[in-house]
Amino acid sequence: MESGRKKWGSGEAENEIDTMATITIKGIISLLIANIDEGNNKRLISLGMGDPSVYSCFRTTHVATDSVIHSIESSEFNGYAPTPGLPQTRKAIADYLSRDLPYKLSLEDVFITSGCTQAIDVALSILVRPGANVLIPKPGFPIYQLSASFRGMEVRYYDLLPERRWEANLDAIEALTDQNTVALVIINPNNPCGSVYSYKHLEKIAETARKLSIPIISDEVYGHLAFGGNRFIPMGVFGSSVPVITLGSLSKRWMVPGWRLGWFAITDPTNLFITPKEHVMVFLINSLTLADANTSYYSSCQIIERLKRYFDILGGSATFIQAAVPRIIEQTDGAFFRKTTNLLKQASDVFMEKIQEIPCITCPHKPEGSMAVMVKLNLSQLENISDDIDFCFKLAKEESVIILPGLAVGLKNWLRITFAADPSFLEEGLVRMKSFCYRHINRQHGN
Repeated sequence: MESGRKKWGSGEAENEIDTMATITIKGIISLLIANIDEGNNKRLISLGMGDPSVYSCFRTTHVATDSVIHSIESSEFNGYAPTPGLPQTRKAIADYLSRDLPYKLSLEDVFITSGCTQAIDVALSILVRPGANVLIPKPGFPIYQLSASFRGMEVRYYDLLPERRWEANLDAIEALTDQNTVALVIINPNNPCGSVYSYKHLEKIAETARKLSIPIISDEVYGHLAFGGNRFIPMGVFGSSVPVITLGSLSKRWMVPGWRLGWFAITDPTNLFITPKEHVMVFLINSLTLADANTSYYSSCQIIERLKRYFDILGGSATFIQAAVPRIIEQTDGAFFRKTTNLLKQASDVFMEKIQEIPCITCPHKPEGSMAVMVKLNLSQLENISDDIDFCFKLAKEESVIILPGLAVGLKNWLRITFAADPSFLEEGLVRMKSFCYRHINRQHGN
């Protein structure tokens, strides 16, 4: 083995910046809304943002609101919280995550963030170094691209395969990885595809990352929002073979995205990030010097130290929200979660029934998790529609319906539709989309 062997989470090569990282979901939706013709007297139906809290059927539990009120009224949480978060909050989240793991996390493994978006930025910030690259799924969540580019980190995209229920292309991951690759990002349950990975596929992802010596950033902001054939399995289950950085939040499962309470958790029971004894042994077995082995040790330690220092300069979630978390987690009734997943399942049924009536749109798979789904736009069946962006802007103008062009999440001439909406709004929005498509149908293709 060469002395330059790949180390967990490290990379050393010339840096490249992807200047194409200019797209944000909120930015595009704002432009689409501005394009609406107010004279058509149609109510706005937005199926573009993953925020179901605007609908009365998707309200958070009373335990959550009561806990926040109690936190405020106590007057005990008006000051600054410790930079990694309140200890009781970190412990509550560690215990919550540990429910689904074969080992127990401690509060030292958890850091509180201002929503999952900040957790994404933290994850990339602590791993960045000159020449670093990160593997991101396509389609994916554009914040990864934006954050990486701001940090001077190269983004390399691996495909999710619609013909395989949006599984990750593992061959592409191997081909894209080099000594400068610092992490592999997965999103499960998946936004924007609506898929939920099986245990077997997650195991293959873990095996691939272990072979390549790269940690996994597992975005589980939609954790437990699974209502199809596969139950949700946290990537941390495989933390013994590959270090996993788990990102999550209260936002989706508790329907409170505006509370901005997220977390960054390290699942690394064999201490590959902190004291990588396995690396030292591999180096020694291959006749490397002790100095080389120590270099690996210090490189891994730097990840943890950078994490601690970075949180010192961050502004985290509001203290009173953090203080409410232990009670929210401990006392939320399972019936609340079952109601949410049942509503999402019903919404996905409505979505599939109506989307199949639209001739120019193909949905490769019924959504089984999260709140969004990808559908393919068949432009040959349409007249005067040049691409997915043109489709979305004209749909907004003519029908006051907002959906996201696929280009925003990395797939040109696809569309991302959020189905987490009141059923009547969802159905009306899809009926209007059907009318729009028939109005622009290419008559050569018939009805």
